[in-house]
Amino acid sequence: MIKMSAEGIKLLKLKPFDKSRWMQLPRDVVIGHDVLSQIPAVCEDLSLGDSALVISGKSTMDLAGQRVSGYLADSCKVKTMAAASINEKVIKRGEAAARKVDFVVGVGGGRVIDTAKIVSYNADRQFISVPTAASHDGIASARASVPSAEGHASLEAHPPIAIIADTGIIAAAPHRLLAAGCADIISNYTAILDWELAHRVKGEPISEYAMALSKMTAEILVNNASIIRPHSEQAAWFVTKALVSSGVAMSIAGSSRPASGGEHKFSHALDRLAPGKALHGESCGIGTIISMYLHGGDWKGIRASLKAIGAPTTPADVGIDDDVAAEALLMAKTIRPERFTIFDMGITKDSAEKLVRMLYTE
Repeated sequence: MIKMSAEGIKLLKLKPFDKSRWMQLPRDVVIGHDVLSQIPAVCEDLSLGDSALVISGKSTMDLAGQRVSGYLADSCKVKTMAAASINEKVIKRGEAAARKVDFVVGVGGGRVIDTAKIVSYNADRQFISVPTAASHDGIASARASVPSAEGHASLEAHPPIAIIADTGIIAAAPHRLLAAGCADIISNYTAILDWELAHRVKGEPISEYAMALSKMTAEILVNNASIIRPHSEQAAWFVTKALVSSGVAMSIAGSSRPASGGEHKFSHALDRLAPGKALHGESCGIGTIISMYLHGGDWKGIRASLKAIGAPTTPADVGIDDDVAAEALLMAKTIRPERFTIFDMGITKDSAEKLVRMLYTE
């Protein structure tokens, strides 16, 4: 039996024990067309210092990383670092560089942002999130997803002190990424239902404020699914705002509970069984349809919204065999076993296969 959790992942520096609980939220959020040029003003507003480490990917460094570095160069000493992947070696290299500067800027997709998040957390530096795609809510949250031998683990770090999202760059990214981000937000619906279930069955504490914000974010996106179109800046702006709201809900809760339930455990199981096939948000969307069905909710409405956005709704849509998806449903309860969800309620092999077949019904 695989029991995947964040325990044993030794990438984050241990922080001193503190009985108080801090709620950290982004202070400046700038979303719009050609806003990268505003990064010096944001840094000045936040008094971040006069030296920066810009972390970006191989392709995103040319797309936006160099531009960000150029804008910062007038007021800061800037170092750049290419992060082709997220692993311990890259993080240690980033930490060493971050300790020599005042703040960190992550420019890129989810892996780059998560790398900057962990690096800045371990080096006790603030970081600015500059997403080049709106594929999941990690652009604003305190959580970082890190690959391991057992799949992906979700680690607690800290949220960005600022977010600068250029809708022109995000709209130009492949629509698949934006659709995956939408699916990640829509999965808040069932994450909230799972949290309420865990509260009733296990007595797990809940945050009504975090739940309300998370649910509202998902509802707004579902109600406006028709405007999510490929390479539309309006769509990029709308989805990025929703991703930020989802990240803020997690910061309020002090955990990923408002945006991560059984559908995310299913997603992590698929990462293990069929690595590289589906984007995180895509598999979360598929898991959300199944979870909503089990919760007795409007699963067909969720599916229709995902289809309208252009997100996959079946394993076949992402090149995964149905039997692999059924196995992922069975494995879901072993992923983060401390997090109780509807998928921990006794799914059998036969019922898992029926749930997957249900995805294809009209």
